[in-house]
Amino acid sequence: MLQSRKINNIIFCEPRTEKLHIYSKFQLPRIGSTLLATIMRDLGFNTRAFYLKKKDFLSLNIRTDLLCLSTITTTAPIAYQIAEEYRNKRIPIVIGGPHVTALPEEALEHCDFVIRGEGEIPLPALVKALNEGTSLAEVPGLSWKEGNEIRHNPLPPMIEDLDSLPFPDWSLLDTGGVKMNGVSLKPTVPFQTSRGCPFNCKFCSVTAMFGRQFRYRSVANIIEELKQYDPKKYIIFFYDDNFSANKKRTKHLLLEMIAHEADFGGKFQWSTQVRVDIAKDPELLDLMRKAGCVTLYIGFESINPDSLVEMKKQQSVEDIKWAIKEIHKRKIMIHGMFVLGFDSDTKETIKNTVKFAIRQKIGTAQFLILTPLPGTEFYYEMKRTNRWIDNYWQEFDTHHVKFVPKNFTLWELQKMQIWSHSRFYRFRYVFKKLFKGKIVEFLVGIYANRLNKRWQVWEKKYLKRLHNLSILKQKSTSSIRAN
Repeated sequence: MLQSRKINNIIFCEPRTEKLHIYSKFQLPRIGSTLLATIMRDLGFNTRAFYLKKKDFLSLNIRTDLLCLSTITTTAPIAYQIAEEYRNKRIPIVIGGPHVTALPEEALEHCDFVIRGEGEIPLPALVKALNEGTSLAEVPGLSWKEGNEIRHNPLPPMIEDLDSLPFPDWSLLDTGGVKMNGVSLKPTVPFQTSRGCPFNCKFCSVTAMFGRQFRYRSVANIIEELKQYDPKKYIIFFYDDNFSANKKRTKHLLLEMIAHEADFGGKFQWSTQVRVDIAKDPELLDLMRKAGCVTLYIGFESINPDSLVEMKKQQSVEDIKWAIKEIHKRKIMIHGMFVLGFDSDTKETIKNTVKFAIRQKIGTAQFLILTPLPGTEFYYEMKRTNRWIDNYWQEFDTHHVKFVPKNFTLWELQKMQIWSHSRFYRFRYVFKKLFKGKIVEFLVGIYANRLNKRWQVWEKKYLKRLHNLSILKQKSTSSIRAN
């Protein structure tokens, strides 16, 4: 039996990344911490949530009975440092999120408890067990140390009825004055209508955390939450990993959003993430535009057919071209996301990808380095084939090379990524957008151009280390090329 400890006050914190990269300015917290703070508040606990940098959070010196940290891979070291500070105050620490779901043993070196998978069921069960001094063995998804032994309880079941969850109360979240503005001048509300993704791209950590089963909220439930926000004051970002995975359901939602514009007080401007297969349904695209969609974030990934097959993307270059054409027809801005560094990639294929993005008049873009995030198929592949470099997790932000590529040295791949952003966001191309009245694309472009230069200064030590590593790893790279 665990010694009873009374928990009344619970603090949630999602540490902000401290690394500089192309989209550092556009801060948008994930929903998890605020949703969990809402759930525990509704159960009678005093809760607050924070989305701050480490030094800002620690400077508050908050007293609490339990600290819950949420982390992805790139913020894991920051979460661990915060955990150590609070551990010294003898405050129990819980950490959750995709990174620690994959590597709970690592996290337990810095905290008392790890919640693997979705946290809405395990966290109330854990707090109840701590308050009553009952066995932790019944808490689903919990990992903890019992003496010198690490215990892992079975994962919790995926939440089937998402309508059973409360609406996140964003008044509980302290961002330290940082506006939740995405790429908009208006505050942006993170909003989730579904979980899971039926696809299984080898580099993506979504399915490891939320599964491949597509689960979604009812349309009526979504409309009720939207009524909380004023379209004149807020933009909505639908956080779904694939907003249009169930096209029939998405059409129903869009029709209801259109029908309830009077209830909302106007039409929402909103953006979301979709796959290129959305273009195969022109009716759906028409409804998205009519319902207020202003930007679509699309993982094009590559125009190299071999790379698309390698990553298990289940789309073709022709699909990509068609999607761009159809979306542009509806005057919806495209934010294209491309991944660089697959085994079938070369300098030429990367150059062609950037030229393609420019030629197709994609509004804004990210050129991301393929990254072996823990829990993904790609992570295990790199470990198994001895192509892993290190676990300096703060660099796992898709802007640093963290594996040995097949057709590049480490340095060459990094330079290609820097070149990709420099080329896409060159001033001449960016200023053409201003003259065409594409103000958002222009502002993002100016910012991205300057930040790409600042990044190279900021990461001077990393770039020097990478250059030296490239020399050391050259033999390994040559061996990979030979195979």
